[in-house]
Amino acid sequence: MPPIFVMSADAATSIQLIKADDWESVSESLGDGLRSFAEAQEFKASAGQTVMMPGPTGTVDTILFGLGDGKDALALAALAAKLPEGDYEITKSPADWPPAYSAAGWADGTYRFDRYLSKKANPPRLVLLEKDYHDAQREAEAIFQLRDLVNTPASDMMPQNLSAAVHEMAQEFGASTREVVGAELLEQNYPMIHAVGRASEHDPRLIDMTWGNPEHPKVTLVGKGICFDSGGLN
Repeated sequence: MPPIFVMSADAATSIQLIKADDWESVSESLGDGLRSFAEAQEFKASAGQTVMMPGPTGTVDTILFGLGDGKDALALAALAAKLPEGDYEITKSPADWPPAYSAAGWADGTYRFDRYLSKKANPPRLVLLEKDYHDAQREAEAIFQLRDLVNTPASDMMPQNLSAAVHEMAQEFGASTREVVGAELLEQNYPMIHAVGRASEHDPRLIDMTWGNPEHPKVTLVGKGICFDSGGLN
């Protein structure tokens, strides 16, 4: 995963996140130049509305980004998706806008599937406080890994490839795994998994990963990874 979060930057472009209901009061606190520039573009802080204010040298100095009603936790994805490489810092946001929203939206918007490209993506980087950085980094890594698995075409994502990804994750976090593969699925009473995958030359399988203290309360998550047919690719 390319770096999309940093804890410091020599120079970062300022981003101000503004809800529509707050625009009138916030605009009064802006300098005359920035306020006039925004008003000339009819900026009202509607969802996704963006103003990029140039500085004295012509480079972008300040970005105003509208959050609309402020209820979309991934709103920042729309901005992150179109920004060029560089460092950015949120210098103003609504009091009820958690840093986790900014981080999640940034991760969603900067993701690129570049597995088959010789030139890899260089996404913009968001400056975060140290207290927010580590959680944001873990969430971003999870988002990128999951979307890579989903976006990899079936020719390169067979059951054994999905299994390899699970085993790699288990090794990283100290989890244990077991697999029920091929005809063994029938022997252990998993007929539907076998029925769906048996037409492929690549054996279907059930992958069971266990992690944590066995004395703690148990939570079981069950999901499916579609590798052979095209159903359920949402």
